Amino acid sequence: MGYRIKEIFHSLQGEGVHAGRAAVFCRFSGCNLWTGREQDRPAAACRFCDTDFTGTDGPGGGVFGDAQTLAAAILAAFPYPLDGNGWRPYVVFTGGEPALQLTPELLDVLHAHGCQCGVETNGTLPLPAGLDWVTVSPKAGTRLVVTQGDELKLVWPQVGADPSDFDGLDFRHFILQPRDDAGRGAGDEPGADHVAACVRYCLEHPRWRLGLQAHKFLGIR
Repeated sequence: MGYRIKEIFHSLQGEGVHAGRAAVFCRFSGCNLWTGREQDRPAAACRFCDTDFTGTDGPGGGVFGDAQTLAAAILAAFPYPLDGNGWRPYVVFTGGEPALQLTPELLDVLHAHGCQCGVETNGTLPLPAGLDWVTVSPKAGTRLVVTQGDELKLVWPQVGADPSDFDGLDFRHFILQPRDDAGRGAGDEPGADHVAACVRYCLEHPRWRLGLQAHKFLGIR
């Protein structure tokens, strides 16, 4: 069946601890919490997703038959030589939900070329061994399988998901990211100021760090 990839592109990481870092993003098609179809959003486990992850028609996307072929496409997306010198090119696997398709074989090939590999996951499915950076973004009403990693990034507010619910998990960084869809299907008032709510929470709970989606206000992917 192969790997179904929505898009592969080079940009700056816009979120979390690695914000501002150059990376190649490999966006897998498909998710286990939402079909990606607007008509299914009201009944989805994740109703605030702002990403198009359906199909394989994005830039660099397609169906890749094996790990070697997909890795070659990812490596080709770097616009500069991958010659080391103490620097490791960064690959971010995202989606959709990358845990549906990500394999140890793909990680092995990229590691052999000196890459550092990170993942952005909803945490409801097991991840393959060998990842260098794990970001989990929990969704209310789902059960986390991935309960340790590098970064827990909670998009907030979410009805049924309080930051304190995750304080006991084994992550190095706790990021609170304002939800970018005030009033859309999430049980709050239209026009709610999510940024202000997150700022207040982080000021009162210093374990949590405010995270903003820098790529959106910079106008980059």
